[in-house]
Amino acid sequence: MSSTKDPCIDVCKFSDDICLGCGRSKREIKAWKKLDKDDRRAVLAEAALRLARLGAAGRRKKK
Repeated sequence: MSSTKDPCIDVCKFSDDICLGCGRSKREIKAWKKLDKDDRRAVLAEAALRLARLGAAGRRKKK
């Protein structure tokens, strides 16, 4: 994942502090705007792993 665009897809439902839409924790969501590019990439990579473990596919925003 090379993009550091906000991964929010407006599906804000949580399971054990993890958003089922984007895979980020509540703390990561709150901190997103303050993170630098490398930290954002790390969060996105971890979020993708979390979604896979949860069996949630996540969905993209409609354009």
